[in-house]
Amino acid sequence: MGFFDKFKLSRLKEGLAKTQENLVRKFTRILHRSRKIDDDLLAEIEETLLLADVGFMTTEQIMKNIVDRVAKMNWSDASQLRDELRNEITRALTQDGTFVPSENPFAVPSTGTPHVIMIIGVNGVGKTTTVGKLAYNYRNAGKQVLIGAADTFRAAANSQLEVWAQRAGVEIVQQHHGADPAAVSFDTVQAAISRKADVVLIDTAGRLHNKAHLMQELEKVTRVMRKLIPDAPHEVLLALDATTGQNAIQQAKEFMKVAPITGLILTKLDGTAKGGVVIALANEMKIPVKFIGVGEQIDDLQPFDPNEFAKALFGDETFQGESYTVEEEVKS
Repeated sequence: MGFFDKFKLSRLKEGLAKTQENLVRKFTRILHRSRKIDDDLLAEIEETLLLADVGFMTTEQIMKNIVDRVAKMNWSDASQLRDELRNEITRALTQDGTFVPSENPFAVPSTGTPHVIMIIGVNGVGKTTTVGKLAYNYRNAGKQVLIGAADTFRAAANSQLEVWAQRAGVEIVQQHHGADPAAVSFDTVQAAISRKADVVLIDTAGRLHNKAHLMQELEKVTRVMRKLIPDAPHEVLLALDATTGQNAIQQAKEFMKVAPITGLILTKLDGTAKGGVVIALANEMKIPVKFIGVGEQIDDLQPFDPNEFAKALFGDETFQGESYTVEEEVKS
């Protein structure tokens, strides 16, 4: 199971419960009743994918592959589509097998200098809590972590991040409200070098309405950090809110215009039935989904493993109808 143990898989299943209800159980209803494969059936499958926020482009790709497979195999019974739907969604999550999860997602290069990670995203997506959860995960992996509170625009940001730093058991560098984010970032990296920290997490302001200003701010933060570490930041992670569905994809596209994003973090999956957006993000963006948030606890931020995600979403007991009857499903 690699990084995933039974507990983490169980938490992932719990976090995907609403999406599973909105996607997989609907598939179960659609494919039951010994239906024949026809245009109406395919239209229902397509509608279910779209309503789960899988997105038009990815849905179109999945449907094309299914139609081609039906024609090639000469299938006629709807039940024959069960495994194919699961396979197609798994292919989309893994970009046809090109995405391979890291065996140790919290490993950092042993270069002798801190590994600097900058976290960006609009206000309200759970960015600050994500920084705290990342810090907790890296500390649990045996890394010395330092957080930089560079979101000086929001008055409450520092105090919120300080609480999460305490929960994670890591140190934080912060200044007064309204301080220069670049100065905070410089101080954080400088302190990390002095304390021989392994990982630096920089929390940034969540503004996108003024792209030019955001670009200037991120460029300045990067410029001052590079006075200390020439190739910093080593990662730029964009936090997105799963409850916004397709808007998360649009946000990703907008941020890509102003920042060199290396990975995506999808938060609040446990609070939405729109978890299909993970499938769209994994399939359509050229940037990997690196972490997903499946709960409010500090250990509920998990590395994204597309195969484990599909396993949790399509748990055999649910998709094959082994744990409940279809009559119970129709009533639910």
